[in-house]
Amino acid sequence: MRADEHRTSNVERRTSNVERRTLNVVIMVQDKRNINAIESESTGALIERLPMPDAEVVLHRCIFSRAQQDRLFQSLFQEVPWQQHVIKVYGRSIAAPRLSAWYGDPGAVYSYSGLQLKPLAWTKTLLEVKSIVEDLAATDFNSALLNLYRSGQDSVGWHSDAEPELGRNPVIASVSLGAKRRFVFQHKKRRQQICLDLEAGSILLMSGPTQHFWRHQLPKSRRTMGQRINITFRVICQPSDMKT
Repeated sequence: MRADEHRTSNVERRTSNVERRTLNVVIMVQDKRNINAIESESTGALIERLPMPDAEVVLHRCIFSRAQQDRLFQSLFQEVPWQQHVIKVYGRSIAAPRLSAWYGDPGAVYSYSGLQLKPLAWTKTLLEVKSIVEDLAATDFNSALLNLYRSGQDSVGWHSDAEPELGRNPVIASVSLGAKRRFVFQHKKRRQQICLDLEAGSILLMSGPTQHFWRHQLPKSRRTMGQRINITFRVICQPSDMKT
């Protein structure tokens, strides 16, 4: 079987899984933020489609049980060789206000903010999470950026995940473990912001034109809070796969 046929087969299988999960949806309501909320009878997960023009953003809450969350957090906290990278922001070199690590398939090199990251080999823990996320997103991911936010003073500033190697309309799956943190979207042309709290065990999916029209950040907080691990799964495209 050719590589493209194998990938198509995997996507079809995962799309089928998502369709079967959708059959178990039993409740659809509008919450206070006008977000379409769907509760799955099979998993108890809450699926929220955010009302964002020029975007496709869905938040899946409660994907991982409390026991799974704790186990995954502790495993990743201990096994990942966390580093504080020096990044370039508006021409200045600064120490990133967070710790990071880059994992992926061989050749999945990622460049951003003056960095060029070569992937570490997948761990058993990351492959476990990756399998769940791929079924949910109906996407084969080949890389992941991990961030460790040690306190409310760690953060990531306004940005879009729009690097050329991510492709024209990238699918980004963001997994949250540990402390709850505020996450903010801002439209690049309209005067519109959307804020949400990313809780442990949730997965935020961004796809379609989202990165073209929206930027996002995880701001600092003065509140005392615990540590948070974020895993953003991505697809690094080879030059021959990139569309102009």
